Amino acid sequence: MRLNQNTLLLGKKVVLVPYTSEHVPRYHEWMKSEELQRLTASEPLTLEQEYAMQCSWQEDADKCTFIVLDAEKWQAQPGATEESCMVGDVNLFLTDLEDLTLGEIEVMIAEPSCRGKGLGTEAVLAMLSYGVTTLGLTKFEAKIGQGNEPSIRMFQKLHFEQVATSSVFQEVTLRLTVSESEH
Repeated sequence: MRLNQNTLLLGKKVVLVPYTSEHVPRYHEWMKSEELQRLTASEPLTLEQEYAMQCSWQEDADKCTFIVLDAEKWQAQPGATEESCMVGDVNLFLTDLEDLTLGEIEVMIAEPSCRGKGLGTEAVLAMLSYGVTTLGLTKFEAKIGQGNEPSIRMFQKLHFEQVATSSVFQEVTLRLTVSESEH
């Protein structure tokens, strides 16, 4: 999404930066993991396909992707490359052309040593805020594999409620509606 190409979102634990070609090699290495493929319902891509995907996500008006950086590492090492501080990604997809206030949200903390430390929660909260204030979203959905209990629990702690289960795709859909008073 071109809208976020010059945006940096700074939190206490995470920094969100637009997904650029600089990030592709590390991202590609992560996605070779069978565990991450299973948790994200993803298929492995070649490096060339990954570069093409990054380019399309940067250009598509219905996809907003940020790379999640470890804020502590990023701030402690002046001059550190973003790639060396990468821990995951967070995405918003505008999937319903008839309801432009609805966004599907995804988060992945790919670095095993960074899981369970609140980085995913903070990345999701930052993305929800960005979705409301910049994209005008008021409803968010998360589609999560039924076996991904940590992710389901995280979204439930953020007040997402389960609204559907798909036995075909073996996933649950959780939803959050943000009211005017919560902006």
